[in-house]
Amino acid sequence: MRQTHLPYQYDRRRPPPLRWSTWYLFALKLATGLLLVLLIALLWLLHRNEIDEQRSTLIADVLWLEQTLRFHLEGNADQLQQLALDLTRADSPAELFDLRARHLLRNSPELRQLLWLDRAAKVVHGMPTLTLPRDGDSAFGDNPVSRSLELARLGKPIYSDAFRTIEAAQFEVYVPIFDDGVYRGALLAVYSLNGLLKHQIPWWFAEKYQVRAVDGNGSLLASKSRIDASPTTLTHPISLDPPGYGMVLQVTAYRSPGNLAQTLIATLVIVLAAAVFWSLWAVRGLIQRRLLAEQALRSEYAFRKAMEDSLMVGMRARDLEGRVTYVNPSFLRMVGFTADELIGRAPPMPYWAPEEMERTLQVHNKILQGDAPHEGFEIRLMRKDGSRFDALIYEAPLIDADGRQSGWMGSIIDVTARKQAEEVARQQQEKLQVTARLVTMGEMASTLAHELNQPLAAITSYNAGCLNKLDSGNFSRQQIRDALGKLAVQAQRAGQIIRRVHDFVRKSEPKLAPCDLAEVIDDSVGFIEAAARNRGVRIVREIQGMRPELLADPVMLEQVLLNLMRNGIEAMAGLPAERRRLTIKLGQFDTQMEIRVVDRGPGIPPELLEKLFTPLFSTKADGMGMGLNICRSIIEFHHGRLWVEANPEGGSIFVITLPINRQ
Repeated sequence: MRQTHLPYQYDRRRPPPLRWSTWYLFALKLATGLLLVLLIALLWLLHRNEIDEQRSTLIADVLWLEQTLRFHLEGNADQLQQLALDLTRADSPAELFDLRARHLLRNSPELRQLLWLDRAAKVVHGMPTLTLPRDGDSAFGDNPVSRSLELARLGKPIYSDAFRTIEAAQFEVYVPIFDDGVYRGALLAVYSLNGLLKHQIPWWFAEKYQVRAVDGNGSLLASKSRIDASPTTLTHPISLDPPGYGMVLQVTAYRSPGNLAQTLIATLVIVLAAAVFWSLWAVRGLIQRRLLAEQALRSEYAFRKAMEDSLMVGMRARDLEGRVTYVNPSFLRMVGFTADELIGRAPPMPYWAPEEMERTLQVHNKILQGDAPHEGFEIRLMRKDGSRFDALIYEAPLIDADGRQSGWMGSIIDVTARKQAEEVARQQQEKLQVTARLVTMGEMASTLAHELNQPLAAITSYNAGCLNKLDSGNFSRQQIRDALGKLAVQAQRAGQIIRRVHDFVRKSEPKLAPCDLAEVIDDSVGFIEAAARNRGVRIVREIQGMRPELLADPVMLEQVLLNLMRNGIEAMAGLPAERRRLTIKLGQFDTQMEIRVVDRGPGIPPELLEKLFTPLFSTKADGMGMGLNICRSIIEFHHGRLWVEANPEGGSIFVITLPINRQ
């Protein structure tokens, strides 16, 4: 019996080593797991503490920035209010405005413009320009400038909502000007949001935060940020008031470098936790990524293929030796060939027109040398059936996945229909110009008849005198010679009038030739001077002494000047006689000649300025609405500009600029 119980007793005194080892390993695993959980919890708490501290610092800095911007804007508003008060007391308000405005713009670089508006919202003075920063009518049909000025009449500075320009987002501040309680106008200051952030945010703030100004819809207006830093999700918005209107400053903290030891510990923890899973999922993940990449590549290829097949623009790719490597269906339809007939084909191409072969080959060689024009080029190509068409081609380098150029990709557009339409439009424009000249001559017919009647009457008188002398027999050869000489002068004068009318009304192609604008002005004034005298209008010429010749069509320029002068004469019909003066000024500014036609009429309302040059729009009851549109077309044909300005003395100023050196 003892022998049978001996093993049992021995087992009770000494546990098996295998059971102890299992418990020990389990304890180690449990301890490692708890340590891992504690480390993760510690890192999480440290991270949360760091985020809370950074958030507190962010809020304090944002409040400081908002207060700084507010103090700066209010300081500028105070200076503008003081300037508005001083303008009503100064003996020379214009000089005071220029001095103070220059000082304010120099000390506040974010100010782009400072304007002095009268009570009718007209610009009195301005720096650096006299142009309003934006059009009066907004997209909703109201007038933001008038609305702000009405609010400014209440007696305090008014800020406008932010608006976008080509350069940057801007907002305005209107400071009213009162003289003894009577509203006299306003000062308009234009702020650049980018400039405000650039000059008012210190460098240390920009090193820590990204600052963005957004409108009420969340659209970005301006920002100041570091390009080499990445922002975090830690952000704090605050309203920017003034100017208000829902404008918000969003300040986002940049990602800090962090604690190296903490980062190392976190990395080790993450590595330990991920090591087990990585061994199991590495191969599976690799296979899945490979399959997904192949599927994405097939989808991308199918998408690009469908997109290229649906294009109306022809696409053609060539390698560095000029061989065709790709054509899309649109290009094949354009030239009439199949892809098999073009792929792998080297120059000369079957769609090159024989008459353009030499020029096409030159352009082809320039493209292969890397001299493709960025603006594209036009060339005549040939379809498979032999018909020709005009093509506009843009060439761009074809870059492979390794960043090396493998060829050239060309975009081809058939512009035959467009060129035909342009030619028809040009012919119609020429017919319209000739018709306008005939209408002008019809309106001036009575005046020209009077002008022509004077030399004809003089010729009749001199001829009768000569006959009387011959009949009387009491004459000398010198008397007859003098009379015949005067008769010849009057005949030449009549011939010049007829020649001038004939040159003006005849239909001809535009002829560009060197001409003197002073002579063009003199001829135009000669046409209309008699009509001006009949209406009591005095025409004044102000022409500079030295004038370069420019390349232009004199008859077309005469048509423009006659139209503008006739409009000016008609506009002054209701004025007193002493104010009826039409001034023609000619001067040179840099590389341009400038002609100004100045009248003293009632002027043009601001709401009609944008429509003034549109076809079929006229301010006259019996007007066709084509005169000014034709004038602008003629000036643009000469690569010049035509616009209208308000005359400070009353009336309008039509300004023409023409380039001097034009090939």
